Amino acid sequence: MTVTDAATGPTATTGRPWASEALRRADPQLADLLAAEAERRAETIQLLAGENLTSPAVLAALSGPLIDKYAEGYPGRRHHTGCALADAAELLAIDRARELFAAPHANVQPRSVTSAMLAVYAALLRPGDGVLAMSLEHGGHLSCGSRANFSGRWFEFTGYGVREDDGLIDLDQVRDLARLHRPKAIVAGSISHPRHPDWAAFREIADEVDAYLVASAAQTTGLIAAGLAPSPVPYADVTVAASHKLLRGPRGGLLLCTAELAERIDRAVFPFSQGGAAMNEVAGKAVALMEASKPAYRAYAQRAVSGARALAEGLAAAGTRPLTGGTDTHLVAVDVSPLGVSGAEAERRCAAAGLLLGKCALPYDPAPPAEASGIRLGTGTVTSQGMGEAELTEIAGLVARALAGGAPAPVAARVRELALAFADRA
Repeated sequence: MTVTDAATGPTATTGRPWASEALRRADPQLADLLAAEAERRAETIQLLAGENLTSPAVLAALSGPLIDKYAEGYPGRRHHTGCALADAAELLAIDRARELFAAPHANVQPRSVTSAMLAVYAALLRPGDGVLAMSLEHGGHLSCGSRANFSGRWFEFTGYGVREDDGLIDLDQVRDLARLHRPKAIVAGSISHPRHPDWAAFREIADEVDAYLVASAAQTTGLIAAGLAPSPVPYADVTVAASHKLLRGPRGGLLLCTAELAERIDRAVFPFSQGGAAMNEVAGKAVALMEASKPAYRAYAQRAVSGARALAEGLAAAGTRPLTGGTDTHLVAVDVSPLGVSGAEAERRCAAAGLLLGKCALPYDPAPPAEASGIRLGTGTVTSQGMGEAELTEIAGLVARALAGGAPAPVAARVRELALAFADRA
């Protein structure tokens, strides 16, 4: 199996640790499941916005000897012995994060973006404090006020949204709500908004009401690293980033902050919200950050954006309504109701054809959240496999054919053919 390396392009055939004889002998049932998952991925087209493929180097770091090291604490301040090399690995990841994002301080230990957000709230807020963030209905994350999440239970959230006419963030509303509620923190960022936030405008509003500015930049971390999206780091007190998604590292979070908040952020990660760091994940983050600093990664990110634009244009031509009229990023969100289907039905029909994407509630959506009117797609994985604008234009047509109903077999056959043509790069 060949894979695409973030720094050098397609690599030579690599081993597959999950397919090793040791695993087959020890646990044939799980080995079969992993083999089936590899086959599923090879025969379908992955358009889920939060997924991507890690490089061989990241996978090697994840399975390396640091997986066994207990390194509770921070470099030079561990609670266990034998951590000198673990310290070196973490310092390498920290230095690379600081350099890549021009950040005064970085914490590379969060196990997920949500746990990173928890640490931010713990560092800056007290239970009951007010927070202004994008409403869930308009694209905010669960950690921005959902009652099913710690955020909505511990803090008082007020949601801002986008304008109904153009789908862009209503900064006048943000300012008015900030003046009215005087929040302790303002969160800027979204999981589905395909345009870049105006970080300077958010900073200005936060300063006016003496609030912390938190940048929720998980979806666009990779674009920021590649210099293809404006960086929030010069404006935000804390930036919450993802090491997976477009950055193509292991699943996890990154925290970037001012020097003044460094100690508070670190203490909020450990010992407040996490125990010992997963040092193999820290090592994998170090590799991903190094790969993201290379010219080849910037070229990859540019292809992801151009592919997303081709996808959005193709879906618009098929009769859907792209949110905001297009995209600046690798994300595409479209209203499928003009085609007479809900987002949930669109997800089901596409999955039956081997096109994996997600339903998405849209701003001012008349449909209930369980059904929704939209779908959200991302080009990270297919771009890692080597697909470009031509393939994304064809994929838009395949999505449209799947949504039209009728016999799914011809669409599924072409999807499988196209997927397998690029499977050796996954």
